Amino acid sequence: MNLSIILGTHPEIIKMSPIIRECEKRGLDYFILHTGQHYSYNMDKVFFEQLDLPEVKYNLDVGSGSHAEETGKMLIGIEKVLLKENPDVVLVEGDTNTVLLTLHRPENVDSRERLFILKSVLTQ
Repeated sequence: MNLSIILGTHPEIIKMSPIIRECEKRGLDYFILHTGQHYSYNMDKVFFEQLDLPEVKYNLDVGSGSHAEETGKMLIGIEKVLLKENPDVVLVEGDTNTVLLTLHRPENVDSRERLFILKSVLTQ
């Protein structure tokens, strides 16, 4: 089974870190897609370093811009990655633009794909 973990903000990085570590521990086939919604060192990379998380496979580096620019770049980037990787499971957490745009996944992704929205209670 191929898992996709999609995140883009520092709260998502923190809340998904136990899941990422469990994927590592179990040797699961997974990848991390980072939208770059939070893009500065203090809002992003520092959390990967301090939580000892692996490098992301894809970083969309959407940075800042208008709401339309940011969400447009994310939508295009997420779609390209999901079509390329065709994951069986997509994991997202939260209520951010990253999660919203993951929900608008391409319709031609294999029907085996399942989308799970993880609530923050998983990391409490």
